Amino acid sequence: MHWEDEGILLSARTFGENDLVAQVLTREHGRHAGLVRGGQSIKKRSTYEPGNRLHVRWGGRLSEHLGHYDAEVLDNISGRLFDEPGRLAALLSAAAICEQSVPEREDNSSFFEGFLVLLEHLESDFWGEIYVRWELAQLSALGFGIDLSACAGGGNNDQLAYISPKSGRAVSLAAGEPYKDKLFPLPLFLLGQGGGGINEISQGLKISGHFLERHLFHPHDKSLPSVRDRLIENFI
Repeated sequence: MHWEDEGILLSARTFGENDLVAQVLTREHGRHAGLVRGGQSIKKRSTYEPGNRLHVRWGGRLSEHLGHYDAEVLDNISGRLFDEPGRLAALLSAAAICEQSVPEREDNSSFFEGFLVLLEHLESDFWGEIYVRWELAQLSALGFGIDLSACAGGGNNDQLAYISPKSGRAVSLAAGEPYKDKLFPLPLFLLGQGGGGINEISQGLKISGHFLERHLFHPHDKSLPSVRDRLIENFI
C-alpha cells in the first residue's frame, strides 16, 4: 500500500543506529508514523525537523503496518526560526501538543489546516495571540472548546470579563465580581477587541494551558510539553 500527501513534521526519534521514526501530521491521512531509513544521516536529518512542511510518500505492505517514509521539504520554517527562541518554542510546543492529542491515522484535515495557519503566522508581529487562538482551536476540534458566546451566569453579554475554570464559559463583569479570584481574566483579543499584548497573551496561555491539562493530558497521566514553559517565559 502506498500514498502521497502533504504533512507537517511533529517529531523524529532515533531508531537503531541509522534510522528515524517520524510522526507526521498529514492533510488527508491524519497523524501518521513511519520509518525513515537512513534518517540519521547528515543528508536527511535536516529534512526531519519539527515544523517542517513536507511532501511525504508512505509505503507499507499493509495499511496497519508502521511502513516507511520518504519526504521532500516544502518549507523549512524551523531553520528560519532558529534564532527566534520564543517563536521556535511556540512551534515545538504546538508540534508536541499535536503529537499527544491528535488521533492517529484519523482522516480529519482540520488539525492540519489549523497547524498550517499557525505556521503561516509565526513570523508575524502577532504570533503570540495566534498561538493562544491555536491552542483553543485545538481544544475545540477535540470537543473541549471554551464558550465565549454568552455569560454563564446570565449577566450582560456586552461586558464579558472572565472565564470559569470549571465550565470553560465566559462570565460577565458584574456576575463574576464576587468570584473574580477564582476566575480567569478574559483577554479582550479573544473577543476581537484590542490588540492583545504581553499581559493578555500570558492570560490566554494560562487559560488554554489549564484546559489542555484538564482534558487532554492529565487523563492520560501526562504533563504539558516542557518546551511550552519556555514559550511562557516570553510573556512574563
